[in-house]
Amino acid sequence: MESYQFIDEKNLDRFYEIIAAKTRNGFVITEQNEKLPYVVLSKEKKTINHAFHLFLSIITFGFWTIVWICLILKFSRKKNILIAVDKDGNLFEDKCISA
Repeated sequence: MESYQFIDEKNLDRFYEIIAAKTRNGFVITEQNEKLPYVVLSKEKKTINHAFHLFLSIITFGFWTIVWICLILKFSRKKNILIAVDKDGNLFEDKCISA
């Protein structure tokens, strides 16, 4: 594997540690390049049992709707992230915009 000079072993090890941590959290590698070290990871949206949350909202006189709305905002979108090493050798993580 041929890589650029700005990448040292410490940054490369940290790069792979971050990727391993993200895959343990449910992300899947969508695109990867070993030469220019970057990885695009994605996580599918989760389904929410709206009937269950409606039931809990009724029982708690509407207080559960706050939790329900937070869950909808957090889990209703597909997430894509980019993890890469820039030209200075620094690691960075960026959220990708998905359609």
